[in-house]
Amino acid sequence: MTRRVVVTGVGLVSAVGIGTEETWQSLLAGRSGVAPITHFDTTGFAATIAAEVKGFDPFLYVEKKEVKKMGLFIQFALAASQFAMDQAQLKITPDLADHTGVYIGSGIGGFDVIEREHTALMQGGPRKISPFFIPAAIVNLAAGFVSIRWGAKGPNSATCTACSSSTHAVGDSFKLIQRCAADVMICGGAEAAITPMGVGGFAAMRALSTRNHEPTKASRPFDRDRDGFVIGEGAGILILEELGLALKRGAPILAEVVGYGMSGDAFHITAPAEDAGGAVRVMQSTLADSSVSPEQVQYINAHGTSTPYNDKLETLAIKKVFGEHASKLAISSTKSMTGHLLGGAGGLEAGITALALRDQVMPPTINLENPDPDCDLDYVPNRSRKAEVEYALSNSFGFGGTNAALLFKRYRS
Repeated sequence: MTRRVVVTGVGLVSAVGIGTEETWQSLLAGRSGVAPITHFDTTGFAATIAAEVKGFDPFLYVEKKEVKKMGLFIQFALAASQFAMDQAQLKITPDLADHTGVYIGSGIGGFDVIEREHTALMQGGPRKISPFFIPAAIVNLAAGFVSIRWGAKGPNSATCTACSSSTHAVGDSFKLIQRCAADVMICGGAEAAITPMGVGGFAAMRALSTRNHEPTKASRPFDRDRDGFVIGEGAGILILEELGLALKRGAPILAEVVGYGMSGDAFHITAPAEDAGGAVRVMQSTLADSSVSPEQVQYINAHGTSTPYNDKLETLAIKKVFGEHASKLAISSTKSMTGHLLGGAGGLEAGITALALRDQVMPPTINLENPDPDCDLDYVPNRSRKAEVEYALSNSFGFGGTNAALLFKRYRS
């Protein structure tokens, strides 16, 4: 018999809140976290807006002597992990340690550290490079620091699959528990790429919105006037547990994970496949993994980046997978409020999807003012909506044509 896997904790750090419930309530209220960039001087940049985490104090979550050893993405991961552990009421005891793993993805890792240390090198030579440079920057050190912090000695890994990174991390963690390689997984993703190179690089690709004069209206998934994504930062961490263990310790159960799928476009390094084939296959494989029919799904937390191609082709993919049922689905892109966390997006959005099932309410897609004829489904425009939701899907699509999706179910004993 396949082991059941449940979500017992969600930790969110985002532009709309530091903490799970603060973020969640902001999303339900339709608040945008997009504003002018404060992390650096944006003079000369095409895009001068982003979804920055505001008022973040790493010393609330990390010992003072440790902060200098980690990039901002690691600090976000530790904070989100703290929120998730607290919500799950999880203590990693010696008998549980070997069966508790950590799996945290990031698309880029410590971009801030790389840029800072490169400047030190150019200005002062190699002696000015920090001895903490490498561990502060590499992707897997978010998982490393989290495992050290809580003494999790089970499977430890990290994904770096662009914007699918943390959806892969959660999905792989789900499978590890299913096949008895772990009983608990601390999983998700983190990103902190609002830096001169990060913003400049995406702007050079013409991927970013340049609606600089209206920051809160810049991220507008599925809207006719969308002109690119808004880069965001933060983290989303989930505590996944084998159901029996969660029940035994009286843990709060927010949702159940029932399906996970992966696919590749094999088409283009940055553009989605023109027939939406990769997105179609990943949703189909996720449904097949859970033995759930398309008609049983009520809600999709879309990848929904606010780019012209993604939103049109994700809509096409949903129509191909769900057929006539597509018109009955509710779909929303919370990136309209949080911005796009790149490798951290899937973790944040998986957590949001679990909360939607817990509270039976769907967050909105804000700024949907002028419907695009190619995007003609129900995107929960501008206001959150109470609804009966039994199954909810979360999509992530990344550069290189890497796709991942997760299916969650409302928990019933």
